[in-house]
Amino acid sequence: MEFEKVYEPQRFETRWAEWWVESRLYAADASDERKPFSLCIPPPNVTGNLHMGHMLEHTMIDMVVRWKRMSGFNTLWLPGTDHAGIATQMVVERQMAKEGLNKHDLGREQFEERVWKWKAESGGAIVNQMKTVGVSCDWTRERFTLDPGLSRAVREVFCGLHERGLVYRGERMVNWCPRCGTALSDLEVKHDETDGSLWHIKYPVVGTDEFLIVATTRPETMLGDTAVAIHPTDERYLHLHGKTVKLPLMDREIPIILDEMADPKFGTGVVKVTPSHDPNDFEAGQRHKLPQIKVIGEDAKITSNGGSYAGMDRFDARKKVVEDLKAIGLLEKIEPHKLSIGKCERCQTVVEPLVSKQWFVNMKPLAEKAIAAVEDGRTTIEPEQSRTVFFHWMRNIRDWCVSRQLWWGHRIPSWHCQTCGEATVARETPTECVHCGSAELVQDTDVLDTWFSSGLWPFSTLGWPDQTADLKTYYPTTLMIMGYEILFFWCARMMMLGIEFMGEVPFRHVHIHGIVRDAQGKKMSKTRGNTIDPLEITAKYGTDAVRMALLTACTPGSDILWTEDKLPSSRGFANKIWNASRFLFLNMEKAEIAPHVPVSWSAQFLEERWIQSRLNAAAKACNEALASNRYHEAAQTMWHFFWDDFCDWYIEMIKLRFNDETNRASIWANLLGTYEKALRLLHPAMPFLTEELWHRLRTEGMPVSVSVTSYPVYEVSLEDAAAEREMAILQEEIRRARNEKAAKQMDPKQEIEGLLRGQGKEFEVIQANAEVFRRLAGVKLHFERTEPSAVTGTVSATLEEVAMSARGNFQGVHLILQAPAGQTDAMRKRLEKEIEQLEKVIANTQRQLGDEKFTGKAPAHIIDGMKVKLGEYELQLEKNREALRGL
Repeated sequence: MEFEKVYEPQRFETRWAEWWVESRLYAADASDERKPFSLCIPPPNVTGNLHMGHMLEHTMIDMVVRWKRMSGFNTLWLPGTDHAGIATQMVVERQMAKEGLNKHDLGREQFEERVWKWKAESGGAIVNQMKTVGVSCDWTRERFTLDPGLSRAVREVFCGLHERGLVYRGERMVNWCPRCGTALSDLEVKHDETDGSLWHIKYPVVGTDEFLIVATTRPETMLGDTAVAIHPTDERYLHLHGKTVKLPLMDREIPIILDEMADPKFGTGVVKVTPSHDPNDFEAGQRHKLPQIKVIGEDAKITSNGGSYAGMDRFDARKKVVEDLKAIGLLEKIEPHKLSIGKCERCQTVVEPLVSKQWFVNMKPLAEKAIAAVEDGRTTIEPEQSRTVFFHWMRNIRDWCVSRQLWWGHRIPSWHCQTCGEATVARETPTECVHCGSAELVQDTDVLDTWFSSGLWPFSTLGWPDQTADLKTYYPTTLMIMGYEILFFWCARMMMLGIEFMGEVPFRHVHIHGIVRDAQGKKMSKTRGNTIDPLEITAKYGTDAVRMALLTACTPGSDILWTEDKLPSSRGFANKIWNASRFLFLNMEKAEIAPHVPVSWSAQFLEERWIQSRLNAAAKACNEALASNRYHEAAQTMWHFFWDDFCDWYIEMIKLRFNDETNRASIWANLLGTYEKALRLLHPAMPFLTEELWHRLRTEGMPVSVSVTSYPVYEVSLEDAAAEREMAILQEEIRRARNEKAAKQMDPKQEIEGLLRGQGKEFEVIQANAEVFRRLAGVKLHFERTEPSAVTGTVSATLEEVAMSARGNFQGVHLILQAPAGQTDAMRKRLEKEIEQLEKVIANTQRQLGDEKFTGKAPAHIIDGMKVKLGEYELQLEKNREALRGL
């Protein structure tokens, strides 16, 4: 039997990844009458490549999906990608720019064809990467947010909202990205704090010698001022109410109004009002019926309303305005000021608040239903802080600007009449205006926000608006796993739209995970240059090692600080399993036993009874952890069981019985049965390694994959408290012997003799397993049974706790080790020399810490470090003295 010496996952991972997809192993069946477990993937952008955030999220989802599938559920994990309007259009426009073209050279229809061509050639990269790392999706149901079926669902929802009076078109203040040429939602704007300035400008009061001084961070917008405001109770300026000021540089009179937006305690208490370029000013303008003067256009240049500044870039105009104000003596002063600058999340361009005619969704009625669904438990959100954030956002929700000035996306199903000017919203292209009957209709040029279509994902992907078998079986979905950065972007919108159009929540449970940051705690991004390609590290360490490193670190509610240092230990864990498996298979061949999985087996030896009980406990812990979305606990349980219990103890003990011909069949049945069950336990976390090893054990008639076998569950009959107590005693005494040999600097591999004095259960357990003790501790024991009063010496606290919990009283044993002949004198000399050195170091440290001049000048962390070291030196000194006394 060939079993490679070295664990090299690259040999088999690609083969299994391809086979899982080609065999359609994970295709769901809506007619399956087993209880459904359904989950849809957060669709990554079609432009994207797999990053560490995807790797974490997909690993968590894959773990729970594989577990549910093995637990007997009718499981659907539905994959797909998002058309990513702005991102995709930018990619194709950059590609065209290299050819000297822009979208207008092609026209809308040909540009859309170009994007579809790009999608066909390059848009599948992230899907192929997902398949490479083995996510167990149902790839027969893969969806794309611009698929015909999903596009139909988008039209149905938009028209349905319009019919309910929840969609309207109007002029509102929006976030405008000059680079992308489109409106952005508030959530698509990221704010960076930066150092800026506060310019104090003097506005002459007409008919008086007075000035009102206003402070602004954007002096170029003053070109569009239509009022200055004072607070209704600010007595400093009330006498000026009703008068006007002369707008500097523009020679235009504007009124002085009373409005509570002016804060008497901030600055001079006077604010300029620019309704076309500030959200708060827009609201004030609505209250006071002020004119709107747009002085900055969609191209971020000053419009013709800006007088002599027309055509200038907004930031160039700022410099010129300040320069001109200085020249006419109306710039009072300039102060440094911290600014929160809004930037387009996609291209990092500074956004411009502009008044624009856009399509909006009235969100408050939708939000109220979603809030109620979380409050009454129809959907649970964890951890608790994410639930709190969800409520805060939903209770302070604003209308959603859903129109985008792009060509790639779901075009808004509205046609504008060229005769009467009214809009006709329809599911199908209308032939005439519903208002006047005219056939002169032109479709709206805008597309919908990408998040509009992804907000329908849980039900549109299942066939809605048709009442399909998939929809009936798998909606509502069971679980949604996502990062907290899209809790409102996506989760909240799915909640609102799902409840509105399905009458039911889109998912029963929401689990929010943290994000993967770099070692310094910074978010990974291309601009920072700190991103990590998951495929590079999976190629280096193996996919399972990367998965296990992520799973053991994904504590709920916490971000992961990622370094490659996490991977060698996970790779080591995979290697440990491989080596143990190789040992098992090679010895199976020596024993002339064919690979197989025994139908049943019974344990007779201590280690067999114990490993069954430990595996049973691990199964219980894993099932409980996975059921509560505590993936790190499940992964840690698997790790501890396989490394410590199975490899370090069970295999080391059971291999001592390989020459037992009388019990040969029973020993191997126990070993192979335990091994196969352990592979099933581990499979959701490490699918590639377990599939490879399981297939080497598989025989004809067994399931085609470990992933479709049954997951181990807790069985009362397998719990063996007596075996666990006895094994704990044996393990503790073996550890004591190993530690004492190490303390006395004996060769751990050299066998020595020892005396065990005592009586009671501990004594009997160790005496019954004397050969195991000799092989694992390297100590050949002699036994001396004594009366309780005769047992002297110290017993470790751990053993005492084990014994106390087992019997309620402690009788104890005393282990005395004998140094090998001829080594006692050398060991004594070595210990005496180390004791002398430690005494000198301790005395010197104590002298420094007692010197007030030194402690008065040295930094606190230095002093604290010296105190810690002193404690360590003193502890080691006592250990060495104890070892010397033992000699």
